[in-house]
Parts: sequence; structure tokens; C-alpha cells
Amino acid sequence: MNLIIVTAESIRIGQPLPFSLRDKEGVLLAPKGYVIASRADLDLIVEQRGKLYIDFAESEGHHRAYMGKLHSMVRQDRLLGQIASTELMTSDLERNRNTVDTGEPNWMDLQGQTHAMLRDINPATFCARLDKLQAQLNRYSRLNPDGTLFALIHISSSELRQYSATHAMLVSVMCGLAAREVLKWPAEQEASLCKAALTMNIGMTELQDQLALQKHAPSPEQRSHINQHAARSVALLQHLGVTDPSWLEAVLDHHAKTPGPLAGRTESQRMARLIQRADMFAARLAPRVSRVADSPASAMQGSYFDENRQIDEAGAALIKAMGIYSPGSFVRLASEEIAVVVKRGANTTTPRVAILINRAGMPTGEHIVRETNKPEFRIVAGVPYRDVKVKINLERLLVLTKSPATDRPW
Repeated sequence: MNLIIVTAESIRIGQPLPFSLRDKEGVLLAPKGYVIASRADLDLIVEQRGKLYIDFAESEGHHRAYMGKLHSMVRQDRLLGQIASTELMTSDLERNRNTVDTGEPNWMDLQGQTHAMLRDINPATFCARLDKLQAQLNRYSRLNPDGTLFALIHISSSELRQYSATHAMLVSVMCGLAAREVLKWPAEQEASLCKAALTMNIGMTELQDQLALQKHAPSPEQRSHINQHAARSVALLQHLGVTDPSWLEAVLDHHAKTPGPLAGRTESQRMARLIQRADMFAARLAPRVSRVADSPASAMQGSYFDENRQIDEAGAALIKAMGIYSPGSFVRLASEEIAVVVKRGANTTTPRVAILINRAGMPTGEHIVRETNKPEFRIVAGVPYRDVKVKINLERLLVLTKSPATDRPW
């Protein structure tokens, strides 16, 4: 292990760590992805353990950032003593991340980027950060849509922190898939739709995160803020430089209850309806301190029927794009095994799954893949996340989402 110092001042409070923090002996202090809640917590770590370090070889990105900083100092004719004692700041890693794409998404990092973007009230930087984030999500959802859905549904269903960021990413990806694969909307409209979904709740980001951790019902003041958040979001987006009328109108109307077909609506109204259905699904999927979450299958079925209990066209497009049992969902098979969906199937009810718990009720060491279009492995029920007591190794299961595609007809 080759350790280098990282400055405490550069650690971003309230955002996932882009690296593991260690002490001078290499002892792990905080794992990658851990969120340090306050400056006081960080100061306490420094007081107890001294300077903070990261492993030079922890990732190729960190290696490039550190070597880039050293080369820059050499070119500037810095003194050897300064070069030898250089410390790596998170801003160096941020610059490196902005210019290098390894092709594999870091979902905790993307969650942190979204968390920061939704709190960026600087018109000079907001649109660029949003464009970069939306381009990354679009790229990943095109390269591996099943893996993208798996990661976001897993994170949404299993943790409370940074709810607003995860919720925004999931709704954006869901809308993008439905627009592209099912509704066949133009690429320009899809991009506008996805940005609207990412920013629909920007006017209540802090409150949204607070409500996810709140035990009691919203107060009258909080309820008033919730009721006004669409208009607040539009006003803030305009201040930040957004001028696209369809984007702004979709954000304004994304809670409108307007059942009926999409035909005959304006572009922004169609976008708003799709966002509203996806928003409903993602909200029901996520747990709160005050309530348990629905299973993905139950949440998806809730979006399928409109306010008049008729099939909703936008909701149906989402189900066709994602499946009733979408990647990241837990299911029970006819074989009495519990599995997680890793890939969408030829139709909405026959995905590819990986076994987590065998018929004896024991966790499996290796994840056996099953095709649920076979009668002996058909899905008999969705299973809520709270009922599956197996620790999910996200990276290991994401590998299975890259397996050969199922024969989807669209």
C-alpha cells in the first residue's frame, strides 16, 4: 500500500467520498462512498488519527490525478521540497474525473454529483454540470440499460441518504428509456425530458431529503412548501439560465393529474405525464423512516392505472420499457427460490434472474442464472426489499446485467 496525504479541507461534507480515507498506518477510517455528515465529524477524525491518507493505487483515476499534479509542479519549476510534500485535494480528482471516462459507472459518485448539482445555485456552473450529468446517465442507459436500472432501483430501495439525488436519477433514466425504446420520441425531446426529470424537485431538494428521514407527517409549513415546489423549481431553473419552454412547462405540470391518452397533448404535457407516472413509481419504491417501501412490481402496477382506474398510456410505456419485474427487483420463483432480476426479458413478465436464496432458505454462494420463461422457474410473486435478508454485492451482480441480451421485440 502506497499512501499519499489528502487535505482535510478539501473533503466535501455531506457527499460520498470518492476514495477510502486511511490513517498513516493504512488503517481504514472511512470507506469509499461514505458520507461525512459534518465538519465537526471530520475534525474529530483528524484529531484522533492525525493526517488523512488515500491509497495511491486505489484507482487508476487517483493515480492519474496525482501524477498530473506532480508533472504540473515540475513544469512550473517548483522546489523539490514542495513537490515531495505535495498533497492531493479532491478538486484534483474532480478535474481528472471531468476529463477521463473509464466506461464503467461509479454509482455512488454519480449520486454525489447529482446531490451537488441540485444544490448548485450558481448560474455560471449549473447548466454545464447538469448537461454533463445527463450525458453520463444517457450514455450508461444506452450501453447497459439493465445495469443502469439495476443499480438505481437497488440504491433507491435500500437506502435513505441523498434520496433527492437517487430519485431524480431513477426518474430521469426511466423516462429516457420509455421515450427512446417505446414512444420513439426524437432525441432532442428525450434530452429535454430527462433534464426536466432530473430537476423537477430542485425547488424542494433540502426538504425532500429531510422528509425521507422524518418520522412524523409533514408540518403545515412543509406541506405548503411541497404544494408550491413545482413553481419554485421553475423560478429557480429560470434564474439558473434554463430557457427551454418544454422543459420548464413539464416541471411546472409534473404533478398534474390528467388521465387520458397522450395524443392531442402538447409536447410539454406529454413529458409532464410521463414524468408524473415515473415519479409515482420511484416514490413508492423508496423507503422512508415513516413507512416501508412497496416492491418494484407493486410500485410499477400503481403507475399502470390512471386516476380513473384505466390503463395509462404513459404508465404502460414505462412498464413496456422496464418490465413489471424490472432489473433490481426481488422475486419468488415457482421453484421456491428467491432471486433478483438482472435483465429484462422478451416480455414484461419473463426477465432473467439470479438466485440469491435457494429452496432450502439458504443464501447461495454463486448466483445461478434462471430464465423465467421456463414453467419451472416462472415468477409467482414480487418480494419487497425488506423481506430479503441477503447482503447484495452490487458490483458482482452488475456483471450479470451485461450477459447476452434477451430477445426483446422492441
